[in-house]
Amino acid sequence: MAYKDLFFDLDHTIWDFEQNSKETLLDLHHKYGLASKGITDFDAFYDIYSQHNHRLWDRYTKGFIKQEELRWKRIYLSLLDFKIADEKLSKEMSHDYLDILPDKTNLFPYTHEILEYLQNKGYKMHLITNGFQSVQFKKINNSNLAQYFIEVITSEASNSLKPHKEIFEFALNASNAKVETSLMIGDNEAADIQGAINIGMDSVFVNHIKAIPTVPATYTITHLKELEEIL
Repeated sequence: MAYKDLFFDLDHTIWDFEQNSKETLLDLHHKYGLASKGITDFDAFYDIYSQHNHRLWDRYTKGFIKQEELRWKRIYLSLLDFKIADEKLSKEMSHDYLDILPDKTNLFPYTHEILEYLQNKGYKMHLITNGFQSVQFKKINNSNLAQYFIEVITSEASNSLKPHKEIFEFALNASNAKVETSLMIGDNEAADIQGAINIGMDSVFVNHIKAIPTVPATYTITHLKELEEIL
């Protein structure tokens, strides 16, 4: 297949969300003196936050909750598990979290190398992300990724979320791409791979954590360098 347009997911695919998020929450743990409030085990706090964040993101992508509720409730519920019921603190931490997070620049190994390789081969590259628009653009710029991507399609701009067809249709129109010569590259089977299936696009499952696949991708890789074997 002669692909021309490559659509990348951002978080968990090339931008190391888990590491960047953990560093951000550690900053907040220190700033707000959470140890003095009874949260002495930061790793336990982070694990609980990750669980709430994952669950609430799933509800957000399925349309059950709004963006603002996701933003602060993941903090609120994490604090609540440590017997801290403080909505004001949760909203302050949420604001700071989204302010600090985009300044973190951890990428998965070989990210710049593979993007430069693909750019040099003449592929047109774009991003499709469910992340918050203002935050995503800051991540892209601070991590020196903007140079590689022509179009950045967000859920807010398209008024849709992966895996719905509408965000992919918006992306194809914005990039003047054809579905039969496009490839979706992402880590999230429910959003990226199923979304590609919904629109009839080939896909690459970037399986960094070596999970057992549950949605049939066209290709599966465990390291970004493996894209060189496909493209």
